[in-house]
Amino acid sequence: MRDKTVGAAQQQAARQQAARQQAARQGEASVRDTTGPAGPRGGPDAAPRRGSSSSAAGPESGPKAASADGSPRHPLPWEELVKTALLGTDRRAAPVSAGAEGNAPGALLAAAAVRTVRYRAGLRPAAPAGAPLSAARPDERPPLPRAARNRLAQLLAVRAAGGTDRRGAAPDLTELLPQWLATALRQGFAAPHDLLPALLDAARARTDLRPAALAFAGPRALWLARLNPAWRFALRGVPGGAAGTPAPEDAEGVARLWEEGLFAERVALLGTLRERDPARARELLATTWRTERAEDRLLFLDSLRAGLGEADETFLDEALADRSRNVRSTAAELLSALPGSALATRMAERAASCVSLALTGEPRITVEAPHECDAGMERDGVTAKPPANRGERSWWFGQLVEAAPLATWPARLGGRTPEEVVALPVDEGWQSELHGAWCRAAVRQRDAAWSRALLGAPGSPVAEGPGAVSLAERAQLLGALPEGERAAWVAGFIAAHGLSDSFQLLATCTAPWAGPLGAAVVDALTTARRAGGYPWSYSGVMGLAERCLDPAEAPRLATLTQPDPPVADPPANSTTAYWTDAFARLTGTLRLREAMHAELTRPPACARA
Repeated sequence: MRDKTVGAAQQQAARQQAARQQAARQGEASVRDTTGPAGPRGGPDAAPRRGSSSSAAGPESGPKAASADGSPRHPLPWEELVKTALLGTDRRAAPVSAGAEGNAPGALLAAAAVRTVRYRAGLRPAAPAGAPLSAARPDERPPLPRAARNRLAQLLAVRAAGGTDRRGAAPDLTELLPQWLATALRQGFAAPHDLLPALLDAARARTDLRPAALAFAGPRALWLARLNPAWRFALRGVPGGAAGTPAPEDAEGVARLWEEGLFAERVALLGTLRERDPARARELLATTWRTERAEDRLLFLDSLRAGLGEADETFLDEALADRSRNVRSTAAELLSALPGSALATRMAERAASCVSLALTGEPRITVEAPHECDAGMERDGVTAKPPANRGERSWWFGQLVEAAPLATWPARLGGRTPEEVVALPVDEGWQSELHGAWCRAAVRQRDAAWSRALLGAPGSPVAEGPGAVSLAERAQLLGALPEGERAAWVAGFIAAHGLSDSFQLLATCTAPWAGPLGAAVVDALTTARRAGGYPWSYSGVMGLAERCLDPAEAPRLATLTQPDPPVADPPANSTTAYWTDAFARLTGTLRLREAMHAELTRPPACARA
């Protein structure tokens, strides 16, 4: 009997020892779960542990409620508390015991509250503030007159609200902001400090506003842009603007940014240098040219268009051997814009061998297109494979003529002027190809004499012009003419053909449309209304007119706000009502533009009054 009693006691002691070891292992596992190699967890479990041994286990310990048999139970991690709270204690067993009252939700919330308090108590204090910010560079320009300042606030508020409703006769204020900024810049005013955030937001939303908006905003805008990541665009391309972007005079900083900067920063740096010192920008590009990616080389090469000159020929000639076809084509295009370059001379010889005067009969041009595209032509930028539905010979021929200097043709074709050359008939249906190539050459070489000849008279039929047939070609050629001549030509075109085909041409004219051009636009709108057309057919021209028409035309337009012939009560959905609203909106916009200009150009004494 005694042996049995001793054996039972030993077994009981062994079970108790095993239970103590198991409890110790559970405690160590709990500590490792909270502070193991993976680091603190998110939420309250992430609180750093500090203080006495009672808190050494951190938020992972929590209050130990009694289990069903009265023994303490360690709570589960914070993630388990969250899962139980989301699912509910009736669907998921509580990670802590409900205690004697059986209130499982209450016990769950109590455990979460204790952990949250420990998490907050364990937060470290914030790092001390850095050095005080330096003040923005002062803006020496005079402040805006009060009326102009209020007008700018109105325009920015409308833009922030999403724009105005284009229906009805109300002017579209969002389209007046670019004109307002242009006038304010010409007058030399400084931007109001309290409107700079709204102005930067407007420039961020519309890239076309950025140059004028940033120039008007001045140095304080750059100061603000360093503090707000949303306005970092303002620092691009500004010498000393973006972090690490040096001024052109900082040779060491320029070299460091070119070697280490992001692609956008390098493009902006190259563009800035090209405007100030073309040779230095080209030399900087040459230092890393061979190691750049093909797509980067293409964009870098395109930046050489600004300030393009004979000094760039050597670099561009080397780029003709580039691995990328697009880079070779761009290099060839730039070289062909230099009439004295070796490539232009080679292209002139090839093109001249294809074009000549007929030896018999009436003067006319004969064309013998190339029969092959040899390696030399390809090296000079001629693309061998034509696009779909295009013959190989005509494709090669057009590229040769486009790249040849226009001075080649008067000497080649009997000493004739550009007008006389364009007027010559062309054999065997080659006229369209030849004249189209001459148009592209005139645009590339910015040759006003050839552009004038290829445009022809404004009244010539749209599809039967002497050289340029399409409106897109004519719009490009107009860009090579002086502003006054350009406006006069477009006015003559509108008088002969109306507004239906004039949108692309009007877009090339400088605002405001004054004199003959403005009068031609108003007369054409009057004719369109009388012909019974719909105003939305001319919505593009009407939108341009609101921005570009001279405000002096407002009195003439005011008479057009009344129906012609007079209608006592026109239906709301009739073309008469639509035309009335369109003319009322145009008139109101012109008068508003006139008021804006007066607010910005009024003498100081009147502005203060």
